[in-house]
Amino acid sequence: MSTLQLSLAAIGALTVGAVVVYNAWTSRKHAPRQADPRREILREPVSHAIEPVLDIDPAANGQTDQPQEPVLRDTFTHLSQPDRKAQLDALIDALAAIEVDLPVSGDAALAALPSTRRVGTKLFSVEGFVQDTGQWEVLTPGRRYSAFQAGVQLVNRVGALNNIEFSEFVVKTQAFADAVGGSVNFSDMIEEVTRARELDQFASVHDAQLSFTLCARFAAWSPGYIHQHAAQLGFVPGSIPGRMVLPAAVQGLPPVLSLSFDTHAAMAEDPDQSAIRSFALSLDVPQTSREEQPYARLRDAALTLSAQMDGVVTDGAGQVLSEATLDQIGADLQQLYDALDARELSAGSSQARRLFS
Repeated sequence: MSTLQLSLAAIGALTVGAVVVYNAWTSRKHAPRQADPRREILREPVSHAIEPVLDIDPAANGQTDQPQEPVLRDTFTHLSQPDRKAQLDALIDALAAIEVDLPVSGDAALAALPSTRRVGTKLFSVEGFVQDTGQWEVLTPGRRYSAFQAGVQLVNRVGALNNIEFSEFVVKTQAFADAVGGSVNFSDMIEEVTRARELDQFASVHDAQLSFTLCARFAAWSPGYIHQHAAQLGFVPGSIPGRMVLPAAVQGLPPVLSLSFDTHAAMAEDPDQSAIRSFALSLDVPQTSREEQPYARLRDAALTLSAQMDGVVTDGAGQVLSEATLDQIGADLQQLYDALDARELSAGSSQARRLFS
């Protein structure tokens, strides 16, 4: 073999080797980033690793700078429980008073409830009056009640109470009253439906579900990589794959923030090979009290994760959000909080959580 042939063969081998190395480097560069097994979670384990759910069924819950890795200020290791108290409120419910001649046991009252606690798309509830305490409460076995009140929610995110739903409310309430031997006094349907429409107009203007999208600059992320970084900030796995939540300090209340990415990627046979290029951080504004500073925590979490994971914070249309834009969003939210306070529907209150559900 001539010197020329040897030279060409050597050059060819080097070229092939260079191509192989380049392809391997490119593949490695663009492979989804993986969680670091050597990296320890800085927080102590959360006592519950499932997503808190706001349960508004009365029968069910008795009424539901960043060089370092920061830990958000709340502590969830010892979660308090929500108070068991009445939910019905004339501000957001149409109420019907039920009088009885003799006290009725809680067991009998519970047995008289309809099979479903919904009137159309609205929550239907019945509460009992305990004469000894002078308080209304959710129906409880072993108690005795000297009066009852039934209510149907005027508004939720589906819309306002309508004539058909009010009529269904009347039928269900009358059936309950007959079962406990009581007489019922209903409010005027036209007045309640009109009130529901006005409240729905207010709610539609002052509802806010804020979401930031974090997009990868270069290499995509694996589900484990996202989980590891979010866990540093206190997020725990949610109730469905591809969702994490930052729990509220009171167990049973809605999460302060949620993080969500592609469910199919989270459920893949080999999640480590799933390439995720974006995920969303969300805040349901009316569900969390302003005293919890949920927007500041949303902003801090978004900026922290984007810095640690080599990403950018954008809106839903992919527009990068500047510091000035984030400041303006915060100022607008303060005005929204003020409007909710003025209407006695403060964010995080039981009324607001029910109304904006």
